[in-house]
Amino acid sequence: MINRANQDRDFDDDMPEAQQAPRRILIVGPSWVGDMVMAQSLFKVLKAAGPCEIDVLAPEWSLPILARMPEVSRGVVMPVGHGKLELGVRWKLGQSLGTVGYDQAIVLPNSLKSAMIPAFAGIPQRTGFRGEMRYFLINDMRMLSKRRLPMTVQRFVALGKGINRPLPDPLPWPRLVADAANQRTLPDKLGLSLERPAIAFMPGAEYGPAKQWPLPHFASLAAELVERGFQVWILGSGKDREAADIIASDQEAHVINLCGRTELGDAVDLLALCRAAVTNDSGLMHVAAALDLPQIAIFGSSTPQHTPPLSDRAHVIYLGIECSPCFKRTCPLGHTRCLTEIAPQRVLAALDQLGVTT
Repeated sequence: MINRANQDRDFDDDMPEAQQAPRRILIVGPSWVGDMVMAQSLFKVLKAAGPCEIDVLAPEWSLPILARMPEVSRGVVMPVGHGKLELGVRWKLGQSLGTVGYDQAIVLPNSLKSAMIPAFAGIPQRTGFRGEMRYFLINDMRMLSKRRLPMTVQRFVALGKGINRPLPDPLPWPRLVADAANQRTLPDKLGLSLERPAIAFMPGAEYGPAKQWPLPHFASLAAELVERGFQVWILGSGKDREAADIIASDQEAHVINLCGRTELGDAVDLLALCRAAVTNDSGLMHVAAALDLPQIAIFGSSTPQHTPPLSDRAHVIYLGIECSPCFKRTCPLGHTRCLTEIAPQRVLAALDQLGVTT
């Protein structure tokens, strides 16, 4: 099933389009919301290269995101949880996918486990970075140069090109399409009024508190926006509900805690109804960018040089103090100055500059 014969083959993506039959491509998708959104740039590049159908093997939670990408034909649920082996389940799924007739698989994660299913499926061209020494599993292997490809989106797109081929300039950015029918039902379903324009807050920081703008800062900004005639919708998972309660405290009439009350697809469609967003470096930051929503993206322990919001309407605030980026989950120095020193008034001024609040 795992063929080593093509180990060193240089697969060519520059065959004239007239000679290309429509290809079937399986993408092994990433496990983070933001990465899944950025993967759409790869899908756009593949579609531009010639006729193809793109299926994405991905966690079940990501299917609503994929459904809002016109380039994706089908989302295939990955039945194995992140980090788990379950070799028998992977083998069975690979055997099932082997009947589809895929021409190529592109494996976006770098783990050994993520490369198993395309190999078990016998897909002839299996493209990916070397990652965890994935010889035999990946037969169109690329060496990752973090210096040449500093951005995650560049790395994804590079896997859709031939070896050492230049990337498109500019890169195509992700663009999600909101579900208009779902949008029409959400206000009544969630008890939302549309009388005031809404600003979305995304205070979640699943990676760790070193990426979370202080909650009192969010609360202060919310109070100022309410004073100016806006309402605030706080979006996130159930894990963010307590943080959102702190932000909404004493102003619940116009600061609405929606954390844990929506599915991911609902969050996409609600964001598309908003005037703007204020967000940490998070998955929903990338969703807002892919909707081309004006946003203020606040970076702390991470850096916008690696995973920026891909939109001309995004304003990034990043102090870049002497100890950042540290990429830690919690501040190793205990002060989180990279975030605490970003004052609410600075974020409000940035919203003014975007023309959102004036």
